[in-house]
Amino acid sequence: MNQIDLAIFLWLNSWVGISQFFDWAIWFRTVALWYIMIGTLVLFILFSFLPKFRQYLRRNVEMVIFAFASAAVARLGVAEIIRFFYNRPRPFETLEGARQLIEHSGGGSFPSGHASLSFAVAAAVYFYYPKTSILFFFAALSIGVGRVAAGLHWPSDILGGAAVGILSAWLLEFLFKKFKINKSPEN
Repeated sequence: MNQIDLAIFLWLNSWVGISQFFDWAIWFRTVALWYIMIGTLVLFILFSFLPKFRQYLRRNVEMVIFAFASAAVARLGVAEIIRFFYNRPRPFETLEGARQLIEHSGGGSFPSGHASLSFAVAAAVYFYYPKTSILFFFAALSIGVGRVAAGLHWPSDILGGAAVGILSAWLLEFLFKKFKINKSPEN
Protein backbone atom coordinates (compact mmCIF):
# COMPACT_ATOMS: atom_id res chain seq x y z
CA MET A 1 0.00 0.00 0.00
CA ASN A 2 2.86 2.37 0.75
CA GLN A 3 4.10 2.31 -2.86
CA ILE A 4 0.59 2.95 -4.21
CA ASP A 5 0.16 5.76 -1.68
CA LEU A 6 3.45 7.31 -2.78
CA ALA A 7 2.76 6.94 -6.51
CA ILE A 8 -0.69 8.54 -6.30
CA PHE A 9 0.62 11.32 -4.04
CA LEU A 10 3.52 12.13 -6.35
CA TRP A 11 1.26 12.25 -9.42
CA LEU A 12 -1.36 14.52 -7.81
CA ASN A 13 1.22 16.70 -6.10
CA SER A 14 3.07 17.17 -9.39
CA TRP A 15 0.23 19.45 -10.55
CA VAL A 16 1.15 22.09 -7.96
CA GLY A 17 3.10 24.99 -9.43
CA ILE A 18 2.37 24.20 -13.08
CA SER A 19 0.07 27.18 -13.54
CA GLN A 20 -1.98 29.65 -11.57
CA PHE A 21 -5.14 27.98 -12.81
CA PHE A 22 -4.14 24.54 -11.51
CA ASP A 23 -3.02 26.03 -8.19
CA TRP A 24 -6.36 27.84 -7.92
CA ALA A 25 -8.27 24.64 -8.80
CA ILE A 26 -6.41 22.70 -6.11
CA TRP A 27 -6.94 25.50 -3.57
CA PHE A 28 -10.65 25.61 -4.49
CA ARG A 29 -11.01 21.89 -3.85
CA THR A 30 -8.97 22.02 -0.68
CA VAL A 31 -10.51 25.08 0.95
CA ALA A 32 -13.59 26.54 -0.76
CA LEU A 33 -15.51 23.39 -1.67
CA TRP A 34 -16.11 22.54 2.00
CA TYR A 35 -17.83 25.90 2.51
CA ILE A 36 -19.93 25.30 -0.59
CA MET A 37 -21.05 21.97 0.88
CA ILE A 38 -22.09 23.72 4.09
CA GLY A 39 -23.78 26.51 2.14
CA THR A 40 -25.74 23.93 0.17
CA LEU A 41 -27.00 22.38 3.40
CA VAL A 42 -28.20 25.82 4.51
CA LEU A 43 -29.93 26.26 1.14
CA PHE A 44 -31.96 23.12 1.85
CA ILE A 45 -33.44 24.93 4.85
CA LEU A 46 -33.87 28.27 3.10
CA PHE A 47 -35.66 26.72 0.12
CA SER A 48 -37.99 25.01 2.59
CA PHE A 49 -39.47 28.41 3.43
CA LEU A 50 -40.72 28.80 -0.13
CA PRO A 51 -44.38 27.78 -0.45
CA LYS A 52 -43.61 25.05 -2.98
CA PHE A 53 -41.13 23.31 -0.62
CA ARG A 54 -42.64 24.13 2.80
CA GLN A 55 -43.62 20.47 3.30
CA TYR A 56 -39.88 19.59 3.46
CA LEU A 57 -38.94 22.06 6.20
CA ARG A 58 -38.87 19.61 9.10
CA ARG A 59 -37.11 16.95 7.03
CA ASN A 60 -34.45 19.41 5.82
CA VAL A 61 -33.81 20.84 9.28
CA GLU A 62 -33.41 17.31 10.64
CA MET A 63 -31.06 16.45 7.78
CA VAL A 64 -28.84 19.48 8.47
CA ILE A 65 -28.73 18.72 12.20
CA PHE A 66 -27.97 15.07 11.44
CA ALA A 67 -25.25 16.08 8.97
CA PHE A 68 -23.56 18.38 11.51
CA ALA A 69 -23.86 15.76 14.25
CA SER A 70 -22.32 13.13 11.97
CA ALA A 71 -19.52 15.51 11.01
CA ALA A 72 -18.83 16.35 14.66
CA VAL A 73 -18.69 12.68 15.69
CA ALA A 74 -16.42 11.86 12.75
CA ARG A 75 -14.01 14.78 13.03
CA LEU A 76 -14.01 15.73 16.70
CA GLY A 77 -14.56 12.22 18.02
CA VAL A 78 -13.33 9.31 15.97
CA ALA A 79 -10.64 11.06 13.91
CA GLU A 80 -9.12 12.69 16.99
CA ILE A 81 -9.07 9.42 18.91
CA ILE A 82 -7.24 7.73 16.02
CA ARG A 83 -4.79 10.64 15.77
CA PHE A 84 -4.12 10.45 19.52
CA PHE A 85 -2.86 6.89 19.13
CA TYR A 86 -1.36 7.22 15.65
CA ASN A 87 0.34 10.49 14.77
CA ARG A 88 1.23 10.02 11.11
CA PRO A 89 3.44 12.74 9.61
CA ARG A 90 2.17 14.67 6.60
CA PRO A 91 3.80 14.24 3.18
CA PHE A 92 5.50 17.63 3.27
CA GLU A 93 7.19 16.61 6.53
CA THR A 94 8.68 13.36 5.30
CA LEU A 95 9.00 13.57 1.54
CA GLU A 96 11.72 15.75 0.14
CA GLY A 97 10.41 17.74 -2.81
CA ALA A 98 6.75 17.55 -1.80
CA ARG A 99 5.03 20.75 -2.84
CA GLN A 100 2.92 22.25 -0.08
CA LEU A 101 0.37 24.59 -1.67
CA ILE A 102 -1.44 25.50 1.57
CA GLU A 103 0.19 26.24 4.91
CA HIS A 104 -0.55 23.63 7.55
CA SER A 105 1.03 22.45 10.76
CA GLY A 106 2.69 19.06 10.85
CA GLY A 107 1.47 15.74 12.22
CA GLY A 108 -2.00 14.30 12.47
CA SER A 109 -2.25 13.25 8.86
CA PHE A 110 -4.28 10.06 9.37
CA PRO A 111 -7.21 10.11 9.02
CA SER A 112 -7.93 13.28 7.10
CA GLY A 113 -10.18 15.51 9.17
CA HIS A 114 -11.57 17.22 6.09
CA ALA A 115 -12.37 13.86 4.51
CA SER A 116 -14.01 12.72 7.75
CA LEU A 117 -16.17 15.84 7.82
CA SER A 118 -17.13 15.91 4.17
CA PHE A 119 -17.88 12.20 3.83
CA ALA A 120 -19.93 12.28 7.06
CA VAL A 121 -22.02 15.09 5.60
CA ALA A 122 -22.42 13.25 2.30
CA ALA A 123 -23.48 10.06 4.09
CA ALA A 124 -25.95 12.00 6.24
CA VAL A 125 -27.52 13.54 3.14
CA TYR A 126 -27.80 10.02 1.70
CA PHE A 127 -30.22 8.99 4.45
CA TYR A 128 -32.58 11.81 3.44
CA TYR A 129 -31.94 12.34 -0.28
CA PRO A 130 -30.04 9.39 -1.81
CA LYS A 131 -29.89 10.81 -5.33
CA THR A 132 -28.76 14.26 -4.18
CA SER A 133 -26.09 12.67 -1.99
CA ILE A 134 -24.19 11.67 -5.14
CA LEU A 135 -23.23 15.34 -5.57
CA PHE A 136 -22.12 15.52 -1.94
CA PHE A 137 -20.03 12.36 -2.28
CA PHE A 138 -18.46 13.76 -5.44
CA ALA A 139 -17.62 17.00 -3.57
CA ALA A 140 -16.18 15.03 -0.65
CA LEU A 141 -13.98 13.02 -3.00
CA SER A 142 -12.90 16.20 -4.76
CA ILE A 143 -11.94 17.76 -1.42
CA GLY A 144 -9.85 14.68 -0.63
CA VAL A 145 -8.09 14.74 -4.00
CA GLY A 146 -7.38 18.44 -3.52
CA ARG A 147 -5.83 17.86 -0.11
CA VAL A 148 -3.53 15.20 -1.55
CA ALA A 149 -2.57 17.41 -4.49
CA ALA A 150 -1.89 20.31 -2.11
CA GLY A 151 0.67 18.15 -0.30
CA LEU A 152 -1.29 17.93 2.96
CA HIS A 153 -2.31 14.26 2.96
CA TRP A 154 -1.46 10.84 1.66
CA PRO A 155 -4.20 9.13 -0.38
CA SER A 156 -4.67 6.56 2.40
CA ASP A 157 -5.42 9.43 4.80
CA ILE A 158 -8.36 10.33 2.57
CA LEU A 159 -9.56 6.72 2.43
CA GLY A 160 -9.33 6.52 6.22
CA GLY A 161 -11.21 9.81 6.60
CA ALA A 162 -13.89 8.63 4.18
CA ALA A 163 -14.36 5.44 6.18
CA VAL A 164 -14.52 7.38 9.45
CA GLY A 165 -17.07 9.83 8.04
CA ILE A 166 -19.34 7.26 6.41
CA LEU A 167 -19.21 4.90 9.39
CA SER A 168 -19.92 7.75 11.83
CA ALA A 169 -23.06 8.77 9.91
CA TRP A 170 -24.13 5.15 9.62
CA LEU A 171 -23.60 4.60 13.37
CA LEU A 172 -25.68 7.66 14.25
CA GLU A 173 -28.43 6.51 11.87
CA PHE A 174 -28.34 3.07 13.51
CA LEU A 175 -28.56 4.60 17.00
CA PHE A 176 -31.42 6.90 15.96
CA LYS A 177 -33.36 3.89 14.69
CA LYS A 178 -32.47 1.72 17.68
CA PHE A 179 -33.62 4.32 20.18
CA LYS A 180 -36.50 5.36 17.93
CA ILE A 181 -35.45 8.97 17.65
CA ASN A 182 -38.04 10.41 15.30
CA LYS A 183 -36.90 11.34 11.85
CA SER A 184 -39.08 12.54 9.04
CA PRO A 185 -40.19 9.75 6.72
CA GLU A 186 -38.62 9.64 3.28
CA ASN A 187 -40.78 10.77 0.40
